[in-house]
Amino acid sequence: MALDPVLGRDKQPARISSMFDAIAHRYDLLNHVLSAGLDAWWRRQAIRSLRLRGGETVLDLCSGTADLAIAAARGAKGAARVIGLDFSRGMLGYGASKLARLGLANRITLLQADAMRVPLAAGSADAATVAFGIRNVESPRVVFEDVWRVLRPGGRFAILEFGLPRIPVVRHAYLAYFTYVLPVVGRLLSGHTSAYTYLPASVGTFPPPGRVVAELEQSGFVDVRAVRLSLGVVYLYSASKPR
Repeated sequence: MALDPVLGRDKQPARISSMFDAIAHRYDLLNHVLSAGLDAWWRRQAIRSLRLRGGETVLDLCSGTADLAIAAARGAKGAARVIGLDFSRGMLGYGASKLARLGLANRITLLQADAMRVPLAAGSADAATVAFGIRNVESPRVVFEDVWRVLRPGGRFAILEFGLPRIPVVRHAYLAYFTYVLPVVGRLLSGHTSAYTYLPASVGTFPPPGRVVAELEQSGFVDVRAVRLSLGVVYLYSASKPR
């Protein structure tokens, strides 16, 4: 999200970060309301694609308020350790309060960092995730290459990102919702006058699924797939680093 539609193209970290800081206090509520509660199901599908067994270290990029990091750590086969990175201090603050409340602060570490410069050693993570944040970075390709570096051989990568439905009637309804309804609801609930004008702008400028798949493959990943969720409103990209 950003201060105006132009920022769909101008993704300077400081500007995007300050906008997320401003809406952090209502971010979780807005996610649930604006997705009609589907956001939790989307996260579960992403974690399921990682095929965790219970002893892994997972890197969660653009972690925000840590919902995906929490999903990765929960359950009988949840990750042993999750490292969540985000450049918004405000979002991480809300995430840290949730970890304390859920008793997960000993398993999930939140760090302020840029997704394009991951402060982890090569081969130090078993899996990586990013949910609805890859479109906010200046260069997704740089992120893909750095994730490839950080993953151990055989490590899996899951990306959740908004897309555009293929079915014409669904596509038109979706675009009308994004263009006219979402900014109004977002403004009313967050108190931020223009943050939610960025969402439709950023989705509209994000590369199509075929290009995302190609960039993942060019970054060294194999078994790359793009799976449509909720009629294509969201795509789940999954990939692996070769063994």
